[in-house]
Amino acid sequence: MKKILFSIHDVTPRHFDRLLEIDSFLQRTSIGHNYAMLVVPNFWGEWPIEKHPEFCHWLKQKSDNGVEMILHGFSHKDDCQHHSHIDRLKARKLTAGEGEFLGLSALEATNRVQSGLECLEGILGRKVSGFIAPAWLYGEAALDVLQEQGIKFAEDHWRIWSPKTGRELLKNSPVISYASRSVPRIIGSLVWSKLATRLLAPMDVIRMALHPHDFDKKALVNEIDRALNALLKHRTPIIYDTFISQNNVG
Repeated sequence: MKKILFSIHDVTPRHFDRLLEIDSFLQRTSIGHNYAMLVVPNFWGEWPIEKHPEFCHWLKQKSDNGVEMILHGFSHKDDCQHHSHIDRLKARKLTAGEGEFLGLSALEATNRVQSGLECLEGILGRKVSGFIAPAWLYGEAALDVLQEQGIKFAEDHWRIWSPKTGRELLKNSPVISYASRSVPRIIGSLVWSKLATRLLAPMDVIRMALHPHDFDKKALVNEIDRALNALLKHRTPIIYDTFISQNNVG
């Protein structure tokens, strides 16, 4: 049967209420606990997860029940000076100042990956094998660091690959995701979601990603509900680690 990889981005105490709502929504579908949470250890430098014991307990409980935990940057905030015109354009147009790993030096990227893993693994009591950069944006230094750190899997807007081995595991696979920052973005998200559930139907694996603020807009919630139920009629939900294991990545 065809598969769906479902993820929730920006998992932080800052969004705890919305995360509980989204999780409750997923429990009413066949997704259950077969999804990934992308965890930010210290969102915008203001929400260190270790300072929120109730949130940490919830993460640990979800992890123990099978929800996959993936490192999602460290602060999620882009605090770099971008010298490349293309990188400046990406930082301005593709995200609202949140492409944290787009312009980092190798040293800073290493420090943030190592600190993030140490924090998250300490809370969960188990190893974390995946990394997905905030806004799916990676600089060259960040890509090199992920390989050096032996990260088992990563993804961007179009593909999943193994930094550890260099293998590309899924390609030409755009993510179904949503944006709520403005009316034009909401309209674009609604149009893309309706098109994508049809255009991507032949693919063996479809990725779908939510952000907490998606659930601030009723129109987006309704479309997410429609799209997810349509996809689940013909797809089995799996987590990334299962997908990676099926592709024989050690």
